[in-house]
Amino acid sequence: MAWDTDLIIVGGGPAGCAAAVMASSLGLRCVLVEPVTLCHKLRHIPSTTNVLGGFASGGKLAGRITADVARAARCQVRLGRAAAGVRTFDDHVRVDLDDGETLHAPYAVVATGVRPQATAEVDWIDQDGELTAKPLWEADPLPGAQVLVLGVDRPLGTLLRSHPDVDMRLVVLYSAAEQYKADEVRDDPRVALLPTAHLELRHGTDGLLRLRAVDDTGEERNFAVDNLYLNLGSHPVVPAGDVRADASGYCPPGIQHPRILVAGDLRSARYQRILTAYGSGAEAALTAYYARNDVPHERPSTVDDTRA
Repeated sequence: MAWDTDLIIVGGGPAGCAAAVMASSLGLRCVLVEPVTLCHKLRHIPSTTNVLGGFASGGKLAGRITADVARAARCQVRLGRAAAGVRTFDDHVRVDLDDGETLHAPYAVVATGVRPQATAEVDWIDQDGELTAKPLWEADPLPGAQVLVLGVDRPLGTLLRSHPDVDMRLVVLYSAAEQYKADEVRDDPRVALLPTAHLELRHGTDGLLRLRAVDDTGEERNFAVDNLYLNLGSHPVVPAGDVRADASGYCPPGIQHPRILVAGDLRSARYQRILTAYGSGAEAALTAYYARNDVPHERPSTVDDTRA
């Protein structure tokens, strides 16, 4: 049967783009589906000094990646389209798009990534209603301002490294499970780290948020703020259908149907880095290439994420 394309790529972040460039270079036709813009999250990252290539900011790196994908002659990019479902069959994969179109190919790379975790999804926060707050990676530093942050995930260190000379004050409430992450920013005098065993968050009638934070010793701290930033980590974005998640909610490659190749941050909480996304996207495209040509190869192994 003649399929719509040789490879469907779901998600246009660094992993999906790497898969597209690699697949095109190998002679595979591919369709890349992305609901927003290519590398849209990367464009918000102010510092990428831990990424090879000399691009100091995520925006510049995203621009270069976008240009690389545009030069991939065998790749068709579908922006503004999302995958409503990914279904597997013995000989192919079907991806249903949100506008009703369906795509069929021998293999699909699923690189839908993660989204910011909400307060309702963590067990140390109790709240009286839905909280609307920006993720920290969207924050603009305000000189002289004091900002309350929930969680000590990696965007905190990125923000501080990106603006070493900005005099800002970040008060960070975080759980014991995140203690190892705090080491990255512990020596920065602009940060006040407050380990928190339990946090109560209430909406006041005056428009202020009232927080009651209790640490492991029972000491209590109270805050009243009109704004805060969320930095609670990530939650995997798993398409409907046949993409398999483990107990952590992530989708390790080794537990997937043979025709689904998972890449990027969706694989595991442990390896959410731009460089590992590049590698996994390229590896997924190579896996599809070898399989199409009946070349013996090893599939990516399951990532043990039980301790992440």
